[in-house]
Amino acid sequence: MPPSAQAQTLHLPHPTARRRALRVIALFEAFKGLAALAAGIGLLGLLHRDVHQLATALLWHFHLDPNTRYPALLLHYADLLGAINLRTLAPVALAYISVRLLEGYGLWREKVWAEWLGALSGALYIPLEIAHLLHKPTLINAGVLLANIVVVGFLAFQLWQRMKKGPHALHAV
Repeated sequence: MPPSAQAQTLHLPHPTARRRALRVIALFEAFKGLAALAAGIGLLGLLHRDVHQLATALLWHFHLDPNTRYPALLLHYADLLGAINLRTLAPVALAYISVRLLEGYGLWREKVWAEWLGALSGALYIPLEIAHLLHKPTLINAGVLLANIVVVGFLAFQLWQRMKKGPHALHAV
């Protein structure tokens, strides 16, 4: 194999396991992007509706007491939803959706830029997830933090492995 072709080929340990892990992460990131897209479309459907009235009608339909814990929570969040400024939320949501889908595509195709994007964007959430866990310690919050640490750690390890191979490996497309 000529040196230039050899420089572009990465010999990272267990390429099949590495590829599988990248694809699992890629699917998860794409799922998060599609879930955010579905939520955004759902919010658009509620744009010119009285969300509090819809929630109240739902509670009455199922014969639920609005003064009990979960129905009261539903009404609380219905009121918060009605106060959301969609002109501010829409560009942020669109950016989030775009980044998640782009990252999923890049990781599926084993692109170095996607590993960078995933490691950096995932690392941004870790301090927020720690604060959230300290504020409200639950198994779900701990699991989300742990999963994010594992994903960021894996992607950072892949980038570190590339650095050991030389600067050409970090700039591969």
